[in-house]
Amino acid sequence: MKSAKKTIEDGRAVLGIELGSTRIKAVLIGPDYEPIASGNHDWENRLENGVWTYRLADVQTGLREAYGALAADVLKKYGVPLRRLSAMGVSGMMHGYLAFGRDGNQLAPFRTWRNTITGRAAKELTGLLGFNIPQRWSAAHLYQAVLNGEEHTGKVAFLTTLSGYVHWKLTGEKVIGIGDASGMFPVDGESCRYNAHMAALFDERLKAHGLRYRLTEVLPRVLPAGVPAGTLTAEGARFLDPTGNLEPGVPLCPPEGDAGTGMTATNSVAPRTGNVSAGTSIFAMVVLEKPLAKVHPEIDMVATPTGRPAAMVHCNTCTSDLDAWVRVFGEFAKAAGTELSKSELYDLLYHRALEADADCGGLVNYNFYSGEPVVGVRNGCPMLVRRADADFTLANLMRAQLDSAMATLRLGMDILFGEERVKLDALTGHGGLFKTKGVGQRLMAAALGVPVAVMETAGEGGPWGMALLASFLTEKAEGETLEDYLRSRVFHAAAVERVEPDAADAAGFGKFLNRYTACLAAERTAADALATKKK
Repeated sequence: MKSAKKTIEDGRAVLGIELGSTRIKAVLIGPDYEPIASGNHDWENRLENGVWTYRLADVQTGLREAYGALAADVLKKYGVPLRRLSAMGVSGMMHGYLAFGRDGNQLAPFRTWRNTITGRAAKELTGLLGFNIPQRWSAAHLYQAVLNGEEHTGKVAFLTTLSGYVHWKLTGEKVIGIGDASGMFPVDGESCRYNAHMAALFDERLKAHGLRYRLTEVLPRVLPAGVPAGTLTAEGARFLDPTGNLEPGVPLCPPEGDAGTGMTATNSVAPRTGNVSAGTSIFAMVVLEKPLAKVHPEIDMVATPTGRPAAMVHCNTCTSDLDAWVRVFGEFAKAAGTELSKSELYDLLYHRALEADADCGGLVNYNFYSGEPVVGVRNGCPMLVRRADADFTLANLMRAQLDSAMATLRLGMDILFGEERVKLDALTGHGGLFKTKGVGQRLMAAALGVPVAVMETAGEGGPWGMALLASFLTEKAEGETLEDYLRSRVFHAAAVERVEPDAADAAGFGKFLNRYTACLAAERTAADALATKKK
């Protein structure tokens, strides 16, 4: 405690902030890279006029609440105010569309990664560039707005992601980390720039629609990990901390996406390493030894925070439907006169899933709150399906919920492991799915057919990973790579629990997946029918 207090008083603590889908979290670490304080703010995206969005006013409010909670945690634990920092960094949900005019005004509502409204643009750009451009990517959102004839597209002066926006507000710099940039538009990892040839092709499309700007003129400048990305301005300090305690002048590392912080937090930035992030959405990142042989619409080609090529299988929904069922069971428990905390409910229900039939007893579940491009579902419709003779028990219900959270991921990973022959030593898991020890890890290993490792930081990897990237900025030695830094300094003594796939679990998941794919037509029909009815 004394050493942590002195670290804070001396201004040697490092701050990482991540704006996730349901929580904004701030983590403060010391010289040993261990968290010494934290704070968070819960928030939710909105479906407004058919668009999943967050309001920028809520971004500032949430940041202030999270930072304020962290500062209060520091004062409570150590009796000193938080005034100075050694370094800091901000990460956020990848992809999406935040467009601004020359005067800095927002031109359109924030369109998040969750939206599946850019199908035409994504298809045309993929064909034009010979490179998979998913619907989530910023380029797809911009081009779809152009195709829609949206007036604001002629006024775009700056296009960025959520992390890029917050970084801009804190420093005045319009920059972005290469990992986050790779979810906006294809990048060249060697030059650390957007792909020039593909950008020129995109510019021709803009010109054909009467737009005079070039894509690279409106995108943020790309930076790799370890490169200075600006300093906290006086205005930025007030943006984050309205109390005035936080002093400006703090160096910031390049802002990153949640994929990049996940890779960092799990020591998965070198070739043949990978991680799976399981929370509101689920995605797996595999750092490649060589480029993929062909374009796959199910797989994003992105980059690590240092620019190495990485394959991403991204699924729009993971635990949202599971969370909804847990809330219902919590309501039932309360109605029955039993008060259970949220963590108690999750632990109880997760462990009950381990008592289930390996194939979920014949139950099939779809957890789609929004469209899911991996399986061609345009609209979201959570749905539970079963035969009349299925074994409908609590254990099988929870197992079906967990297996459905992994099913679309498995379909994408089959392409990497099967068609592309990608080699992987192990996946490291992090995110809310892994908070209950031994459950998500075991079922994930069975679902994907690979060993799954989990570290002690599995539940809260993102902001901690961002803090590590900020530490790398100020601590790296000349010529030291991020891979070396993480391996030799941060994770050299890390406790890792590794679980191998269980044969019976794997066979059961295979049966579940067969039913899952067979019933997808019903999911598509129900989702489209309900979407039409709503209109």
